[in-house]
Amino acid sequence: MIDQLIVKMEQAAAEVMQWPRKSVAILHHNDADGLSSGAILMRAFEREDFKVQRFCLEKPYPAVLRKVYQQQGAIFIFADFAGRIAPLLSELNGDQNLTLILDHHVATASTNPRVHNLDPDLFGLKGDRDISASTTCYLFAKTLNKANRDLAYLATIGAVGDGFFEDGRLVSQNREAAMEAVSQNLIDVIETDDGERYRLMTSQGLVPYDELTAYLDVLGAVGYYQDGPSMGIDVCLNGFSAESDRMVKTLQATKCRIFAGEIAKLAQGELQTTPHLQWIHVANRFDPMGVKMIGVFCHEIRNMDFIDPQKYIAGFQVIPNQIPGFGPIAFDEVKISMRVPAKLEQMITANKVAPLNTFLPEATNRLGGFSDACHRLAAATTISIGKEKALIHEMETILDR
Repeated sequence: MIDQLIVKMEQAAAEVMQWPRKSVAILHHNDADGLSSGAILMRAFEREDFKVQRFCLEKPYPAVLRKVYQQQGAIFIFADFAGRIAPLLSELNGDQNLTLILDHHVATASTNPRVHNLDPDLFGLKGDRDISASTTCYLFAKTLNKANRDLAYLATIGAVGDGFFEDGRLVSQNREAAMEAVSQNLIDVIETDDGERYRLMTSQGLVPYDELTAYLDVLGAVGYYQDGPSMGIDVCLNGFSAESDRMVKTLQATKCRIFAGEIAKLAQGELQTTPHLQWIHVANRFDPMGVKMIGVFCHEIRNMDFIDPQKYIAGFQVIPNQIPGFGPIAFDEVKISMRVPAKLEQMITANKVAPLNTFLPEATNRLGGFSDACHRLAAATTISIGKEKALIHEMETILDR
């Protein structure tokens, strides 16, 4: 398991250090786990005197990947996504570039020796319990140079942000990274009635990790199209600032205003339902927020009075034809994000009903859509605009089997 993963990381790190070009392009997700992953990798490679380019993506869309792989002789690192699409990256990469995948979602093996899929899922670790993407990136950074053990505090950001707890505590590799940071006097842990609470020691005092991750999620997701991810990376590496506080306050107000409007509509009966599903389509009404916000919204409403506690929740949001750092890209696609009410979560955990990562990717693939990062209790894919009802139908068909 972990020993085999470390061996593969050592092989990939050696190939990176022998690569002729001392530059790397880091592509990472925009939530707390993705931002902390990007921060870990940026700091680790800068310490090795690599020129670092960083791109924050909400998903590794095929249209973006085709632009990325127009380069030759490059090193690409994907963090907190792309584990499932290693075969696609293998095809795009050819023998022209070196690619590393540092994800934690359900993964597919690479079909190209120059595409190293270092997703712990391939090595028997559970990506929704044992290890976050940030912890995966931390393990790789330590493999690259043992001096990077001082980045353990960043690994804990992603683990807490993704909510990977067992009985209220981090476990497995996530816990080992947190305890490493505790030994460095960077984190303290306090016992609570329902587990543990982790706090980061900063020059401004103790900062609870759950508050830090919420802060980063606002920057990365609400502020995705307003340079929020860059601010989030800066917060990870340098701490809070007056500028970051102002940005978060403004973005939070935007989120609250937009969410309140949608919740009012749903309370009046605008939620659409089928036998197993309940869903909403916000079209472009979440602008200027990023499309990760449809998942955040589904999570926020999952236990409200108008939600059926025994049905899966789905939300659709149109993807803007613009990606920061890449310019205009014609997508004409919609993102679907899914969450589950508390009662249904208990049924999934008890293996009484299907988890999201079984039927959503299958239904999406039937319609020629794009599937990448899906967990049991949270999942998202993309399809062409106009296929939303067909996707609902396909999911119902699968769930009726």
